[in-house]
Amino acid sequence: MNKIGFIGAGNLAGSIIKGLNQSNSSYKMYLYDIQKDKADSLALKFNANSCSFREVVSNADILILAVKPQDIIQLLQNLSTISLGEKLIITVAAGISLRAYECLLPKTAIVRAMPNTSSAVLKSMTALVRGQYVTEPQMEVADKIFSCLGKVLWVKDTKMNAVTSVSGSGPAYFYLLTELMAKAGIKLGLTEDEANFLARETLIGVGTMLAEDKRTVKELREAVTSPNGTTYAAISIFREEGLENIVSKALEAAAKRALEMEGEYFGGNVKKGSN
Repeated sequence: MNKIGFIGAGNLAGSIIKGLNQSNSSYKMYLYDIQKDKADSLALKFNANSCSFREVVSNADILILAVKPQDIIQLLQNLSTISLGEKLIITVAAGISLRAYECLLPKTAIVRAMPNTSSAVLKSMTALVRGQYVTEPQMEVADKIFSCLGKVLWVKDTKMNAVTSVSGSGPAYFYLLTELMAKAGIKLGLTEDEANFLARETLIGVGTMLAEDKRTVKELREAVTSPNGTTYAAISIFREEGLENIVSKALEAAAKRALEMEGEYFGGNVKKGSN
């Protein structure tokens, strides 16, 4: 399985191709996008092949569906008219359950992937779900592809809404906290540039510590929180103001919205194929 076809040539497709190239993989890559200039540009940048829809599908052993969620059902309906044989289908569209894919593409090997925006710098946390017809070798291929973007975790499809709330949407939470820290620093007398620099570099340092230090997150937090010190004073306010409850409610809202999106995109009106 050394031929990958991308349907959709947006930022995520570009990140995956970038990761594969940097890992010195031997995949031959084919690109299709409804906006042909996007596929042409990406193909030129990464020495891939810009093709028609039919050419991508026929040439590829692995098809990566990298279109917007609102376009995925129409794409699946188009694919359902084509014999896919032993191809592996990998979808990175958010908000569509594995059930939708297996209804429209019965008896097809499908992996559902949930990377996040850190894939742009090859530091993504990607959750993967194995469809019922995916073989062990196909799992290994999917794992290898997304390991080029960062870390990989295999989960059950029933956990994907929780995954979305934690790691899928997660980067925005850290950006928000960094933004708020910088704003608070400005109120305390720092210039905008100083506050932004301090907040951003602190986040980068924390991320590196989490990646390289073997201690738990709790142990790392406790190590920097001296009794009655400055950090202790700040964390005490976070707790008094109910930060834990706020975070819990926020992630619950994200998971609930992910569930609602499944209903919106799937719609309940797609005819189920025979499994």
